[in-house]
Amino acid sequence: MSDRKLPRFESPCEKYIYDPKEGDHERNIPPGTPFEDLPEDWCCPKCGAEKEYFEELDG
Repeated sequence: MSDRKLPRFESPCEKYIYDPKEGDHERNIPPGTPFEDLPEDWCCPKCGAEKEYFEELDG
């Protein structure tokens, strides 16, 4: 993995932020996984929103 900073993404419910540095422990997504590499069926653990509805925070 490169040293570039991976952007965080916020769900539309604004109660969850996917941070690639942390991954998603509950769904076995390891730290360092970029948002675009999440499985297509991955969704917000708070509201169930699909990936396409997340907004990039650091871009």
